[in-house]
Amino acid sequence: MGKIVSRYGKYLAVLGIVILVFAFNKTIKKVPLLADDNTKFVKARVVEKDNLQAGSDSSDGGQKVTLLITSGEHKGEYVEAYSLNGYLYGADCKIGTKVIANISEHDGVLTANVYNYDRELPVALLLCAFAAVMWMVGGKRGINSLIALIFTFIVVIFLYVPMMYAGVSPFLAAIITVIMVTVVTHILIADFELKSIAAMAGTIAGVVIAGLIAVVFGKTSHITGMNVNEIETLMYVGQNSKLDIGGMLFSGILISSMGAVMDVAMSVSSSLNEINTKMPDITQKELFKSGITIGRDMIGTMANTLILAYVGGSIDLVMIIYAYSYQIHQIINMYSIGIEIMKGIAGTMGIVLTVPFTSLITSLMLKKSKKQKN
Repeated sequence: MGKIVSRYGKYLAVLGIVILVFAFNKTIKKVPLLADDNTKFVKARVVEKDNLQAGSDSSDGGQKVTLLITSGEHKGEYVEAYSLNGYLYGADCKIGTKVIANISEHDGVLTANVYNYDRELPVALLLCAFAAVMWMVGGKRGINSLIALIFTFIVVIFLYVPMMYAGVSPFLAAIITVIMVTVVTHILIADFELKSIAAMAGTIAGVVIAGLIAVVFGKTSHITGMNVNEIETLMYVGQNSKLDIGGMLFSGILISSMGAVMDVAMSVSSSLNEINTKMPDITQKELFKSGITIGRDMIGTMANTLILAYVGGSIDLVMIIYAYSYQIHQIINMYSIGIEIMKGIAGTMGIVLTVPFTSLITSLMLKKSKKQKN
């Protein structure tokens, strides 16, 4: 029994944390922001269609369709619906097309609109393929990485976001999230070893530095969370909660940079641990220098990873700027560009500074451990 507890103790601990996270989420009282018009989203299948406007392509106009509802309390019933077939909502309906419909019932009469395509099966298949690849390539460590990823998702959605909604400082909420995710991820992947502890400390230091750099840049450039594209919707949320909208932007930078920083910290820490094992007589100073050398080889690629992730996420904005030939003073002083610059540079500086922090912490811990053994 003791061996089983020892072997699966870390998984039981993670499960316990997840239960506590869900319990906390249950305590959050959310204010309903949508009118209660009895609208529900259900799965359906198109059985009849009629284009409302003539043309060779149904995208010329909307469609009147008959749907067979395949989920919910009205499963098996037929209902007439309208499909907008726009770029964001609706669908290009054909006989047999699976869609998501929003339906409402008034005085026993169902009304419906096609909301979008039903993408649940492709999403599920993609997730299964991802899990299979993680298992086949990574083996047990791949499975542990997958568990860590699921844990991260749960903590972000059911702890980090609710904490901000309930009035906790976004920066504090992000730090709590970073600490929890960092500790659990390293324990799952590398157990509670010296190199893991050093990597945890390096990760937390790097992420906090990235956040502080973003805050300083935001103060000097007059950028806050109030300057994001979704501000009108967020203002409405803020009016009905304790959300600190202004701090959300900087809080998000801590979360978005965490993965890359964690990768660098773990790589440096593991490398130094291996060097120390092979060369036990190496000094703390030499070990620190080795960490810096190893980190330099990683900085370029990891910096590219983070910068390109932000550029790729804003490629629509980049294309608009290019097509309309915006002037340089206009580009640099756009809120959206300033925010992306802040995210990219702050995150990258966090990665770069993680290298010396992790190298110093790891070298000190390894040499101190050796002295204690002697």
